[in-house]
Amino acid sequence: MHERKQSANTRERTAALEVFGAFLKLGLTSFGGPAAHIGFFRQELVVKRNWVSESQFAQLLAISQFLPGPASSQLGFSLGLIRAGWPGALAAFTAFTLPSALLLFGFAAVLPHLSGNAGAGAIHGLKLVAMVFVAHAVIGMARQLCPDAARQTVAALATIAILLSHHSHMQLAVIIVGAIVGLRLPKLSTVAAGEALPLPYGTRTGGLLLLVFSALLLGTFTITSASDPLVSIWSAFYQTGALVFGGGHVVLPLLEQTVVAPGWIGPEVFLAGYGAAQAIPGPLFSVAAYLGAQLPDGHGGASGSAIALLAIFLPGFLLVAGALPFWRAISVRPAATRAIAGANAAVVGLLAAALYDPVFTSAVTDATDLAIGLIAFLLLVTWRRSALTVVVWCVLASATAAVLA
Repeated sequence: MHERKQSANTRERTAALEVFGAFLKLGLTSFGGPAAHIGFFRQELVVKRNWVSESQFAQLLAISQFLPGPASSQLGFSLGLIRAGWPGALAAFTAFTLPSALLLFGFAAVLPHLSGNAGAGAIHGLKLVAMVFVAHAVIGMARQLCPDAARQTVAALATIAILLSHHSHMQLAVIIVGAIVGLRLPKLSTVAAGEALPLPYGTRTGGLLLLVFSALLLGTFTITSASDPLVSIWSAFYQTGALVFGGGHVVLPLLEQTVVAPGWIGPEVFLAGYGAAQAIPGPLFSVAAYLGAQLPDGHGGASGSAIALLAIFLPGFLLVAGALPFWRAISVRPAATRAIAGANAAVVGLLAAALYDPVFTSAVTDATDLAIGLIAFLLLVTWRRSALTVVVWCVLASATAAVLA
């Protein structure tokens, strides 16, 4: 008995180390924001490593989009949780977030050296990398999750709705509508048997996690200006992480209200951090590490950075971990599987919309960008070269084009 338990613990540690390694690679290479992260995650963890199926990946993506918080980080946290339990979830968060958090400390010193044409071109090349991986993800997921005309229609309408509306809540709306359409179209294929999400805990633990999330959120509204400054920092960043829908760039206006409005940080310092966050891999929420480090009166530095970073990510992780077992409990029912099929089709449409705006619109500014992107896509899909080859090609080609322009 003791030997079996020891063996299980060894396997869990090994799996957690595997998760850490995979997400450290993603944390160092996932440029382009939340939509691009989804493409990188799918390529590395679904296509290459086969950790989850396309359907399971789409379910996790839909849940992450549905809940407030940093969607791509919640998706990564969930993938680590399924792969290696709680140690895997922690490993996924740490490995994916740490590179961007550390880079934001040193970016201010490096930024002047990237102000020339070559540096600007190299940064632009990373946007082209993101475009290629998002396009690859859209095509692959569409093949798996939209095999019939009904779901292809759901995906197309979801894409149109997202592009016509610039409101962040439209993402949530199209997923809900997609699920409703799935319920009303019984001929939709249901989720295959065995596609339920494998979790190391049940609804009792999930309910406790949701209770902790709610208690912490309610507690933040009791914090006053007379409270300990570090407690106030925790409260402000926890509220931001708990109340933002859409993740990514949507969090920035809330963060501005959090740190600029009360006078903690000047607008110039805030905008410098925003600019730095655009140029590095990993989650945009990592800008909290930069903002926390810049807090005045001796409350910044390492302690302010750590508190801000943990506070902004924690509510999203509590929410998604709490919701997953309840999702699993209902997802095996026939009606739920039809709803999942419809929601998955809407997720494909959501990702297709993100491929155009903001990914394509920010990455492709002229015919040269388009040519570089097309060659990169051929390298990845047709010639089956590695992701590193795609990154090197886009960066070098874009930097060269900028110098010669």
